Amino acid sequence: MKPLVLDGESLTPELIAEVSEYNRPVVLSSEARKRIDACRKMVEELVDGGQVVYGVTTGFGKFSDVVISPENAAQLQVNLIRSHACAVGRPMSEPAVRALMLLRANALCKGHSGITMATLQLLIHCINKRVYPVVPEQGSLGASGDLAPLSHLVLVLIGEGEAYYQGKRLQGAQALARAGLGPITLQAKEGLALINGTQVMTSIGTLAYVKATRLARIADVIAAMTLETLHGIPDAFAEEVQLARPYPEQIGVARNLRTLLQGSALTTRQGQLRVQDAYSLRCLPQVHGATRQVLGYTRDKLGIEINAATDNPLLFPEKALVVSGGNFHGQPIAFAMDFLKIGMSELANISERRTERLVNPALSGGLPAFLSHNPGLGSGLMIMQYVSASLVSENKVLCHPASVDSIPSSAGQEDHVSMGTTAARHAEQVINNVAKVLAIELICAAEAADFVGEGGLAPATKVLYDCLRAIVPKVLEDRSISAEIERTAAMLLSGDWLKDVEAVSGPLY
Repeated sequence: MKPLVLDGESLTPELIAEVSEYNRPVVLSSEARKRIDACRKMVEELVDGGQVVYGVTTGFGKFSDVVISPENAAQLQVNLIRSHACAVGRPMSEPAVRALMLLRANALCKGHSGITMATLQLLIHCINKRVYPVVPEQGSLGASGDLAPLSHLVLVLIGEGEAYYQGKRLQGAQALARAGLGPITLQAKEGLALINGTQVMTSIGTLAYVKATRLARIADVIAAMTLETLHGIPDAFAEEVQLARPYPEQIGVARNLRTLLQGSALTTRQGQLRVQDAYSLRCLPQVHGATRQVLGYTRDKLGIEINAATDNPLLFPEKALVVSGGNFHGQPIAFAMDFLKIGMSELANISERRTERLVNPALSGGLPAFLSHNPGLGSGLMIMQYVSASLVSENKVLCHPASVDSIPSSAGQEDHVSMGTTAARHAEQVINNVAKVLAIELICAAEAADFVGEGGLAPATKVLYDCLRAIVPKVLEDRSISAEIERTAAMLLSGDWLKDVEAVSGPLY
């Protein structure tokens, strides 16, 4: 696979996914190297000149008024990492850690952080040789950067902490050695440059966003199949209706549905069976389209953040300028993550209502109760709707906005924080729940298709039906289906089935 060239300017969510999911290798651009060297030279001149610069020749946070002698500048950085590495909770996933390392490297490429080339190169080597620090996911306030979690990443670079290598959890120095690498000695400013940033919230948030975009698109296909099995009415998706309320996202979703339903023998027209469908079918463009609006907002903010310098202080060698600012504050990402989880939760809310219509004989238009092949003796898919309802309810709790909270820290010096990392973690949980809710709808829709005649499905939805049936056989008699829900959800999150559908339907919005 061709290496991804990091330049601090052109990283995208999709490129991050290539590194985090498929281990695409990474190299530094020549321009980034020049910027990094120029900035490092400036740091050394500041230290040699005895200038007072936050985090370089002073302590941190409330200790910013304590001046550190030049001979202690390196020890200051090591002490910073050790003292700040107190995050707790389960480790971040390996894909999230890969994204985290990539984002930290990309931020350093901008040449405003004062890192040495040796330190940045070791970070790049760890990405490429698959040495992944153990980073506990809890403990960040989302301002002053993701200090505690990022410190665990840096511990490994100095030969401490823990890391995964070739599937084994090892001491940091041991993991480096097995990969043919050695630890670095932090120089002035480097510890602060490595941990003072928003990369934990942004890495989790970016991967959550990538998965969310896949779910939003496959949700249109799943909903189209459900509409078919309920003999729904596609007239509501007419272009004229959408142009009368011209949200581009609503128009795009309606176009998807018209494309997906082409060739279906199961849909009906207005007045044929009923005049209009329930909202969970008729309002698909409006609800799914609104979620696409949220995704657009989230992408815009992530696109800026993943190519930003977010540590403090920032150095501008071309102007001989050092500025203590606040780019480490995660408020933009906190808002985006809260918005993302709310927008995605609605995909699950409306999906669960469609599942209810599939299994409820009072709403399904003649399908057997709970899609059971032996109603009464067999419960069929009754409890799958319970599970879906449980996940939807859990999402409502997780969607409480983290960004409305703030707790002062560092003796009042850091008196407003974003809680952006909490928002990102909750967004990730919500999106994983949405995948399971959509998986349940898909399994139920496929079972309903068996009753109404899967041969009548549109060519595009038939592809998805066949994909599902390769891993979830027909539920002809009661069985535990938990593992099959999980496998289906994983496939939806991967985006692979969407590619199969688009091979028949053409590109979807």
